[in-house]
Amino acid sequence: MRSAATDREGKTLSSTNTLDHKSETPETTGEPERHGPEGQDPEGHEPGDHHDHQHGPVHHPADTGSSSPPSAGTPVLNPECTRELVIDVPAEEVSATYRRVAGQYRKYAKIPGFRAGKVPESMVRRRFASEIRKEVIDTLLPERFNKGVRELGIQPVGQPQVTELSVEDGAPFHVKAVFEYIPDFSIEGYGDVTVDKPSVEVTDAEFEREIEQIRDSRATMEPVEEDRPLRDGDFAQISYTGQIEGDAEAAPINGEEAMVEIGGHSTVEAFTTVLRGAKVGQELRAEVVYPADYSEPKLAGKTVAYELTVKGIKKRNLPELDDEFAKEFGDYKSLSELKARVREHLANRKRHSVEGETKDRLMAAMAEKFLFPVPESLVQDQIDTRLERGLRALAAQGMDPAQMRKLDFGRLRAAQRDSALAEVKNQILLDRIAREENITLGDEEVDHELQLISLQTREPLDALKVRLNQDGGMAKIREQLRREKTAGALYQRLPG
Repeated sequence: MRSAATDREGKTLSSTNTLDHKSETPETTGEPERHGPEGQDPEGHEPGDHHDHQHGPVHHPADTGSSSPPSAGTPVLNPECTRELVIDVPAEEVSATYRRVAGQYRKYAKIPGFRAGKVPESMVRRRFASEIRKEVIDTLLPERFNKGVRELGIQPVGQPQVTELSVEDGAPFHVKAVFEYIPDFSIEGYGDVTVDKPSVEVTDAEFEREIEQIRDSRATMEPVEEDRPLRDGDFAQISYTGQIEGDAEAAPINGEEAMVEIGGHSTVEAFTTVLRGAKVGQELRAEVVYPADYSEPKLAGKTVAYELTVKGIKKRNLPELDDEFAKEFGDYKSLSELKARVREHLANRKRHSVEGETKDRLMAAMAEKFLFPVPESLVQDQIDTRLERGLRALAAQGMDPAQMRKLDFGRLRAAQRDSALAEVKNQILLDRIAREENITLGDEEVDHELQLISLQTREPLDALKVRLNQDGGMAKIREQLRREKTAGALYQRLPG
């Protein structure tokens, strides 16, 4: 189910998208016969197409090879933005609907021993009791539910939860459901909310660091032939054996031909201290106390006693920055041409980074200024999106499905909640501001985004459009593009 009446793009929903129905048990054994022309039901659907009103089972990502995370199930709705809707239909109209639907089933039902259209209505009602009941609900509910929500003047979101449902031939039809909605709230003064807007100009220091990183990527390692001790900037080629103190059962930590930069920013200080001044062939001892937040969990907070042997000394040689160096990186005729391109790329990267960080701070300030309750169903949907993105990344990195089954999804969901809540707040605020300013998208903006998606996914553009229109993805893309355009407009207005 999505919303009771409309989704976030205003699409009208049928009852099959809206409510869960409890099916009656047919008063017959075995499966119903397929009925209607070419095995279809009176409305032209495959039997079960629109009669199955369940959301579907919750799958573990590894069950089917999918990277979709387990759903949170039915969320506890936020009482601050929850409404209830009651629908009652007179018994006479319910009976008339039952007769009309049963007549359609009777017209097309195929039951051995009876010609089409000649099956007794009582037998049709028994054989297809569950299907007829659901068809009656589909006939009676959608228009009334959608009208009821429109009369409330609110924007429903998430999955309505049915608390009462009663439908029986000869009795009144009764439904009670609760659902969340996006509350109305004031954004008066949103244009006055500002944050610092840093410069996006590339400084000389930033540019020089970028050039040095590029130069460093072409550095070569050469052995030092002269007989001299290790000094800062050298690389010691060592073999080592380490033992974790206080853990006699821990396996030794061994390494061969390891390279250690003397005085390097990533080199453990104890290694630098022991190796500085040493010569090839020397055997040394070092005791390393690793910090509690060390990147390698098995060593974090541990003390390890190492025995080292210096096998060689190497030195990094950096290439000269000249025209020949530039030609190694592509179709560049000179070093100045390479530098121009590097500055251009660096400027684009810094602009995107600064804009993104500034927009995040601006939206955080907006969320702090404008307080409003957030539908829990939207938060849970956003958690699903974040987890699915993370699981896809893990799958792309080669994580085995069996490992995915072992993930603590309850803990993962809880860890994502604060970020998901902030994202939903931002989305609601941006949607509200977009409506206030009547921000719209041109076809060319959407087409440009679709072309990028087509290139990234290698899916033909026409096929992509068809798929997105069918699965609702197109509306989501337009929604996201509109938010990005709105955030961009707010960013451009910031002083500085």
